Amino acid sequence: MRSETGKVVCVTGGSGFIASWIVKFLLQRGYTVRATVRDPSNPKKVKHLVELEGAEERLQLFKADLLEEGSFDSVIDGCDGVFHTASPVRFVVNDPQTEVIDPAVKGTLNVLKSCANSSSVKRVILTSSIAAVLFNGKPRNPEVVVDETWFSNPDICRELKLWYTLSKALAEAAAWKFANENNIDIISINPTMVSGTLLQPEVNESVEPILNIVNGIKFPNKVFGWVDVKDVANAHIQAYEIASASGRYCLVERVIHYSELARILHDLYPTLQISDECEVDEPYVPTYQISTEKAKNLGIEFTPLEVSLRETVECFRAKKIVNF
Repeated sequence: MRSETGKVVCVTGGSGFIASWIVKFLLQRGYTVRATVRDPSNPKKVKHLVELEGAEERLQLFKADLLEEGSFDSVIDGCDGVFHTASPVRFVVNDPQTEVIDPAVKGTLNVLKSCANSSSVKRVILTSSIAAVLFNGKPRNPEVVVDETWFSNPDICRELKLWYTLSKALAEAAAWKFANENNIDIISINPTMVSGTLLQPEVNESVEPILNIVNGIKFPNKVFGWVDVKDVANAHIQAYEIASASGRYCLVERVIHYSELARILHDLYPTLQISDECEVDEPYVPTYQISTEKAKNLGIEFTPLEVSLRETVECFRAKKIVNF
């Protein structure tokens, strides 16, 4: 393991769901953190960061624009490691190219160019997604085990109009190509849907489905993997600190159909009017498995989904997002 004390690292998109936890854990471990945000002067966006333990002494906030080449140069120069987490998470878009693809792909390349221009950066941890893994045309059923060797095919993503998935697939592919050409030590973290306690004030796209179910909305006929945000943040830091870490890491506690998610939430909160109805009347999409072998090499012990879901809902209550 690397020695952490006094090390300077950069976290892009520092105010986001996963990034906020990465910042929190890095500060706890004694790092000096340079976090980039869209607007450091907007208290609503950064209050949860500046209030973190150790922030006053060791957190510096910077404004940086994913689409502006060179805007990360001065932030990254002098950093030992870079956690590139900034990328739009939007599942419903009107203009895919502008809203998700350009910020994901060009943003990743702009950050990596800044890393290539700096002699200080030893390793880059890229926040990718299981979206960059799953869509390769292979069937998924209970016998199938998805692992890190799977890569989403951009043509399939385009055909299915999965724009967020396409943005993550293209961004990760571009990152590996650029890193290999420029001799950058890069590791990709590929989490499934992320649940758990929100540090930021607003609900993000990843926990919104949980909020919908709690609010009694019928569940979709979909299957997703789930993982706790603290495990995801921890995996980023472990991947950075463990010298032998390499390649990609899929992160998942379990893969379930939305009907099962609704059932767990109902068991946790029996007084809530949680719907047991699917929004469509058709056979349920089959589940599949995702390998956790590699993630366990990072020393990750996954938080049980039940614990993570309870923490998500309790966080909604604390933030007055739900009233019950």
